[in-house]
Amino acid sequence: MAGGWIPESEFEERRSRLRDHARRQGLAGYVLFGSDYIRYFTGFAFLSNERPVVYAESVGGDSTIFVPEFEVERTRAESSFARIDAYPEYPGLEHPMRIFARVLRDLGIEGALGADQDGYPGILGYQGPPLSEVTGASVRSLSTAIEWMMARKSENELDLIRESGRWCAYAHRLLQEYSRPGVSEAEASLRAGQEATLALFDERGEVGGLASSDGVSAGYRGQIGKRSAWAHAVAHAIEFAPGDMLVTETSAPIWGYNAELERGMVVGPPTDEQRHLHRHVVAAQETAFAAIRPGVTCADVDGAVMRYFEENDLLERWRQHTGHGIGLRNHEAPFLDLGDHTVLEPGMVFTVEPGLYDSELGGFRHSDTVVVTEHGMESLTDYPRDIESLTLET
Repeated sequence: MAGGWIPESEFEERRSRLRDHARRQGLAGYVLFGSDYIRYFTGFAFLSNERPVVYAESVGGDSTIFVPEFEVERTRAESSFARIDAYPEYPGLEHPMRIFARVLRDLGIEGALGADQDGYPGILGYQGPPLSEVTGASVRSLSTAIEWMMARKSENELDLIRESGRWCAYAHRLLQEYSRPGVSEAEASLRAGQEATLALFDERGEVGGLASSDGVSAGYRGQIGKRSAWAHAVAHAIEFAPGDMLVTETSAPIWGYNAELERGMVVGPPTDEQRHLHRHVVAAQETAFAAIRPGVTCADVDGAVMRYFEENDLLERWRQHTGHGIGLRNHEAPFLDLGDHTVLEPGMVFTVEPGLYDSELGGFRHSDTVVVTEHGMESLTDYPRDIESLTLET
């Protein structure tokens, strides 16, 4: 329908698998409310807001996209949906969900049906009745099955994530170049992001997001100096100073798909303690790389890293699990965590980002994106990890 490098045949294969799952469950069809799920199964991208956009398909293959009236023209021009249904406006004189119930009956989706959730999510002020209420049907959750499908990437998806990783590295090089003492994180980040986005546009003729200003970004999100010990800090336009430990972040969505590349850096010559943390972060990441292969569990990978930290008396500086799935969203299941016993399979893509954090000194974390292969793993991001390459000039 509209998926960039992913052909329509792949979207149809995905929908076919979901139809088969619904059929085996004795369901009449399925309904998708989540924007990422709709994009995954159809390639259709849209701005998700208080106005519901819904995709529905019967087990017989009859389908529709349900959109507000003002979206019909664009949807018709930018997709190949055989059927488009619409409603006047939200909340409207008649609620969109009640109109949608009639659309489902017309598609022959009656009785038990599957859905990612029982109604449109309550975002941006949306309120409405559950799907089960307006249809009178039994609604069975399909989210677990869908997440499992999304966890194993196709070669086309991997190509998009590799391309994202390439642009993450491009932006990171610019960020590192522009980060100097006396410069603020905002200055360095905005300059690197803009230049990388324009370079992406020059090469590909697109910016990779839903808005014309979307594109490549690189920055620190406040993880500067002592604040780098806060794994989810927020930006404060902090100026870099000699001795600061830094943790970067980059993003470069390519047709919606993401890689993650992060590095721990130091402003000025590193101290012995900074070198110590850097060495162990790299070793912990290597430990995770060595553990990743088909047949092991997510818990096994995180457990290997935890044992490394324990053996090296570093557990007091540990704060978060080893990584998470990534792809069409920045964070996806499964998770490289002691509590996640999902078995790794070829095609699964993860971030690998074990970090060490000290409230007085700061944090140190590298993140790379990898795919599980038949015999181990392959890195989809490429950027230096040695401390000499990651030391900023003063």
